[in-house]
Amino acid sequence: MRTTTVTATALTLALAAAATAPATAAHISGKPGSDGLWRMDGYGTVLSLDGDTLQEFQTTSVSCLKGDSARRTGPGTYATADGATLTVRPGPGLGANRATLGYDTSVGHRSLRRIQKLPAHCTRPTPRDARAAFDVFWRSFAENYPFFAAKGVDWQSMRDRYRPEVHADTTRKELFGIFSDMVRPLYDAHVAVRDGDQFFAQVRPGTQPPGEELDTKVKKFITERDLKNAPYRQDFANGRITYADLAGRAAGQGYLRISGFGGYAPDGAPYPAHLAELDRALDTILTTDRTQRLKGLIIDLRINGGGSDALGIHIAERLTDRPYVAYAKRARNHPTDPDRHTRPEPIRVVPAAGPRYTGPIAVLTSGTTVSAGETFTQALIDRPGGTVRIGQPTQGVFSDVMERSLPNGMTAMLPNEEFLNRSGRTYDGTGIPPHLTEPVFTKEEFAGKRDSAFDRAVSVLRNDG
Repeated sequence: MRTTTVTATALTLALAAAATAPATAAHISGKPGSDGLWRMDGYGTVLSLDGDTLQEFQTTSVSCLKGDSARRTGPGTYATADGATLTVRPGPGLGANRATLGYDTSVGHRSLRRIQKLPAHCTRPTPRDARAAFDVFWRSFAENYPFFAAKGVDWQSMRDRYRPEVHADTTRKELFGIFSDMVRPLYDAHVAVRDGDQFFAQVRPGTQPPGEELDTKVKKFITERDLKNAPYRQDFANGRITYADLAGRAAGQGYLRISGFGGYAPDGAPYPAHLAELDRALDTILTTDRTQRLKGLIIDLRINGGGSDALGIHIAERLTDRPYVAYAKRARNHPTDPDRHTRPEPIRVVPAAGPRYTGPIAVLTSGTTVSAGETFTQALIDRPGGTVRIGQPTQGVFSDVMERSLPNGMTAMLPNEEFLNRSGRTYDGTGIPPHLTEPVFTKEEFAGKRDSAFDRAVSVLRNDG
């Protein structure tokens, strides 16, 4: 899963990254009048740009809590404590009172509007008792979460039910339990509650979360069964990417397994290091010779814990010779009206320089295809050249994750964005469905040494299945 605050803090089931946009020459920081206060459209956030410091304030209608900070590294650029790069720049034709914010690990931009002073709640202390924490928790979801109606959850009734249980003597353990019970009916893998070592999150019913143990088991199974006779197989990017040329019935086809969109470089490395490792992998895999001779490519995302959407778009750019729109991204943008959003921003795939594979692709997915694994799957839906999805629906979580600090030191995590297809539809909750349904890593599949989705992909790419 991805978590995005103004510092793009990483939280993942694999390695999750935060949000982005490439730097451009049109920066506003360092110019007269660029410092000051900015309110972000959507996201419940106010930013203070003051000399060399960017400071986040997390706001609701009842609270304002200081969030993360970043230090200025150049005109319009700021570095966070975890190495992410933020870019502030003017929007085209927006004037001195409008700007955009981008993150190097995600896609799209966030609109900023200049304000003259901090919200009133930012100028006075926030109570730290259990009831204050409850109110900020409830408001954070009430004002930002887009999917209550789709999930069939009445959030107001949650407040009416649980608020009377919170009092001056409520313990942290009891409050953690109340928060967990409140969000449990959402079954949203991008919703979480954290208090120190306590952590609550859950996936869609009937699915399981991606994890290291499952990933190791599946990778061994695939290597021994599907890639046993492969004439070429190599791991890349800290083992998160595997490529093989296939043999036998699948001769002439390639197999690309991606277990996450991050974790490619050592822990603590900044985003450019992960991008460099990805490019090294893609340069080795997608050579001129291989892209010309491949008759089909299987991309296996069935165990994928997510990460950086930007890395997914970067891969998609190696898989097309024509530009196209991957999806449009928008955020909820009104505290009381969940149907009001920011203007959808098209996220485009632009063909990369150098060798590209443009032939047919079979994408393998499952309920353990999560977050950035899903946005990458969505980015291939309208890809020129033909893409078929095989397996099971993806998990159904796409948004960057807002990490909200509570007054008592607990943390709430929630999504506030939608990734729209060209029909304006979002796949949140249900996940992206496959074209062809096959079982994925069930007990029966393991016991019988079967990999039905892989075999179906081989047949489809041979045009005989």
